[in-house]
Amino acid sequence: MRAVTWHGRGDVRVETVPDPILQEPTDAVIRVTSSGICGSDLHLYEVLTPFMAEGDILGHEPMGIVEEVGPAVTGIRPGDRVVVPFNIACGHCWMCGQGLQSQCETTQVRQEGMGAALFGYTRLYGQVPGGQAQFLRVPQAQYGPITVPVGPPDDMFVYLSDVLPTAWQAVEYAAIPQGGSVLVLGLGPIGDMCCRVAALRGAGQLIAIDPVPERRERARARGVTTLDLGDRDDLVAAVRELTGGRGPDSVIDAVGMEAHGSPVSATLQKMTGVLPDAVAAKLMETAGVDRMAALNLAIEAVRRGGTISIIGVYGGMADPLPMLTLFDKQVQLRMGQANVRNWVDDIMPLLTDGDPLGVLDFATHRVPLTDAPEAYRTFQEKKDGCVKVLLQP
Repeated sequence: MRAVTWHGRGDVRVETVPDPILQEPTDAVIRVTSSGICGSDLHLYEVLTPFMAEGDILGHEPMGIVEEVGPAVTGIRPGDRVVVPFNIACGHCWMCGQGLQSQCETTQVRQEGMGAALFGYTRLYGQVPGGQAQFLRVPQAQYGPITVPVGPPDDMFVYLSDVLPTAWQAVEYAAIPQGGSVLVLGLGPIGDMCCRVAALRGAGQLIAIDPVPERRERARARGVTTLDLGDRDDLVAAVRELTGGRGPDSVIDAVGMEAHGSPVSATLQKMTGVLPDAVAAKLMETAGVDRMAALNLAIEAVRRGGTISIIGVYGGMADPLPMLTLFDKQVQLRMGQANVRNWVDDIMPLLTDGDPLGVLDFATHRVPLTDAPEAYRTFQEKKDGCVKVLLQP
């Protein structure tokens, strides 16, 4: 089959690799019909290279048609149309029972000290081959795949793999009061969808910050007040002015480790791409390599007693936090990988009743799998109004 493979910093290729096969009774194999490029994939493209191996198959936002199932898989059968969540969860352990599928005790990558395995996302999360490919082996298929109706276009359902549950959890964790205010940092696919979900769930005031004009215009068209990145001090003042001088009730950090700013951390990130993997990995584990500009802005901007929801990915183990400010302002922090299956029942009705979240026109680019290398570059460089790419094998 053909698949998108990783070969180094900024180097992804479409290559011929062996077709996946059933390995466990709980496996399935699907023929992929659509697979997204996620903002998190860009971290693999630039920053998390020490944890990658040449030839790793990328991608964690797939959907497709079931080709084959193992004997322990009874909930789906060949011919079914399914979306595959990005986290691999068993559905029967204690963590899954708590709705914390991202911490699944069956698939936890204990040798790395991490949570549930993920598709296409470094050795830290199990080095499981990903879904930017023609076919995908799906472990724990007795629970993971989400069956969706045949007929509507893939765009209606593919975002159940990651974008929709990630944005839904971000808004849930943000604890926005009914009619309250929320500031979203970053208008990539997750930040954009966070705005849509927050509006649907009753936020009264939506503000977002992003440096890309096309992304700001896209959000403004849906009623979001947008601000350019500009000067950081002026941004905080502008946000407070928009919120009666107090600051927003909630802030969602949808940027993470590659925020604009933080030049020292940016240099450290670049170093991880040129140092030997073992050295670079140790640097990430022991140094503050994340660009903290977005999180620091969130801490400054949120009102006293407010909530910050972190859904952007951070990779450093020793990043400094302004603990005095967090404590003095009585800020609540919530964060974590999205627990996809926990939110599906809440989201599914919105996909079949009028499309209030605008999923059918959410993708800005739909390209053949063979064009993946150029699509990665376009997305990374924020060119051509690129917000969301769907690859079609």
